[in-house]
Parts: sequence; structure tokens; C-alpha cells
Amino acid sequence: MLVIIQKVRSGRRYISQQELLNEVNDSMEIRGYKDISGKTLERDFRHIEEAFGLTIGFDVKLGCYAIKEDLSNREERLEELLFNFDLLNELDSHSPLHSYILAEHHRPPHSNNMAILLAAIREQHPVQFVYEDYRKVTTYQVERAYPHYLKESQGRWYLLAFNDGKLKSYGIERISNLCILDAETFSRRMNINVAELYRDCYGIWNDERMPIEDIELCYSPLDGRFLKSLPLHPSQRILVDNDQEFRISLRLRITNDFVMALLSRSNSLTVLKPESLRNRVRDVYREALRRHEE
Repeated sequence: MLVIIQKVRSGRRYISQQELLNEVNDSMEIRGYKDISGKTLERDFRHIEEAFGLTIGFDVKLGCYAIKEDLSNREERLEELLFNFDLLNELDSHSPLHSYILAEHHRPPHSNNMAILLAAIREQHPVQFVYEDYRKVTTYQVERAYPHYLKESQGRWYLLAFNDGKLKSYGIERISNLCILDAETFSRRMNINVAELYRDCYGIWNDERMPIEDIELCYSPLDGRFLKSLPLHPSQRILVDNDQEFRISLRLRITNDFVMALLSRSNSLTVLKPESLRNRVRDVYREALRRHEE
């Protein structure tokens, strides 16, 4: 379905059913699938509408297949899904990708909850579940949550759901005894700007009570090359990049997740500002040194 979407949205000319079918078959053959028929294509159009909320039809005026909905805010996500689809194919030993892609595979506990939660979001049913809070070392019952999104962050998946009037995040691997309350429905809020919601935080933890701070960090040129290829945060800006140092600025909330990310590449790190972050990192080093000396 992702391949079909990609082919239709990239079309800038007349695309007959046979041409679209040929292009889809060419792409799918690379991925280890063969003989997609016209009947299968029409069936997949219906499945795409159900799964993605996208309507593909033949536009008589333009003379081509077209997606009716605006994809301007979904382009990057569709590309990411298609890439992940290729990686997942690697796990199938019958796929040709298996012979040259070595993907890291980690299946967290309760990962089968993903499909259940997707169905609840799509059908707009509340859910209830038992949740394990790692920070408070406790387990509690969530009687009624209204699921809106599934979000990936730092290699983990989270459910974004309204509970007690607030949008909260729940780690998928910490959810158990999940149940869809299919006798109830709710109206999903479509005016939430999720990208804006997490713009000023690192990872999934966005505590609006924490201030947004200006941060300046200095690294070695070697670490700088890695940070240029994979920035710490979208707000990252390069201030100095030469043979002596790589210096960057960022603007975000300084959460525990962000501090842990800094420590993961701390060999050449110098925190220039703010002073509070500099002290925090220094305290972590001192405590680690004390433990290792003991």
C-alpha cells in the first residue's frame, strides 16, 4: 500500500492503470513480491482508504490516478514508513533483502498491543489497561484513555492518549491487560499539532513547567562529524566547525533524557552554558568517579 501511495503521489503525467500496475510490480519485485494484479490494485485502494484515510481515484480532468487528500504534512512520514517496510522485510528469510540487510531487531514486551491500539485510534474507541510507571516504580490501572496517536521516540513506541482531560504518553512495552471499550466511541481531536507539541523537548517527555533554555556545547572535530550527520535536536545550530573544535547551540527543555543523551557522547563534551547544565553534568561525573573508586 505504501508503494502504491508513493507511485501515485509522485506522478506528474497521465498514469493508466496498466502503467501504475507495472511500476508497482517493479518496486514490489525488488522487495521480493511478484504478480500484483489489477484486481489486487483496486482492492488495495480500498484498504489504503481504511488504513491511511487516503482516497485514490481516477481524475478525469487530469487524466491520471490521484490522491484527493492533501499530503503536504505527511510526506516525510510516508517516506519513513516505506523505509521501515523495507527493513521489516529483512526479517523474512524468503525476502531477497535478507541477504544484505542486517537490521537490529528488538521486540519489546506487549508489542502486539500496537495493532490493537491502531484499531482503537481508527475506530475511535476508548481503551483501558494496566500501566507500569518506571520512574515511580509502581503499577496502576488506567480505566479510560482516549487514544490519538502512536509516536516513536529513541527507539521506543508510545501511545498518546487523553486521560483526565490531559494528553499523556504511555510506553507501549509498559502496557498490559489492554482492552478496547468497543461499546463506546469518542470524537478524535484533529487540531493537535503534535510536531509543535514536542518541538522544545528531547524525546517524549515534555513538561511545560520546565523552562526552554539556550544551550551551548563544545565537542572535538571527530564527534562533530557524527553530530552533523545526526543532530541532537532540530534546534541544533553550528557555531564553530574547524580543526580545533565543533561548537553548537540548542534551544529546548533540559530533561533527564536530554542529559542522558549528552552523556552518551561525553568523551569530548564541554558544556559551555547554561551553568546549571554544566553543574549537572559535572555532578554526574563526580558521582560516577566516586562509585568506581569504591
